[in-house]
Amino acid sequence: MSFFGKILEKLGLKKAEARPVPQVAVAPQRLNWKTSIVDLLKLLELDSSFGARKELAIELGCPGDLMADSAKMNVWLHKAVLQKIANNGGNIPVELLD
Repeated sequence: MSFFGKILEKLGLKKAEARPVPQVAVAPQRLNWKTSIVDLLKLLELDSSFGARKELAIELGCPGDLMADSAKMNVWLHKAVLQKIANNGGNIPVELLD
């Protein structure tokens, strides 16, 4: 299964009924999935390491020039993942999709 496929599965978008996305994750850490790809992956209990994020960025077609800068890659990746979740039936707040 693709890395993004795992994201959809965790969100329940590959099943008949979607599960709500939790607002907090592992205690005592608060995770902000709305701004951080690392926090989004942690919230979904997926590997959030640089290697995993790079794999996901390649899978989703991140431009090569952004891959050389991890901060830029993370910003691109976060937006791309949210957009793809929305494209697959996920309920993403419109203000996060630009």
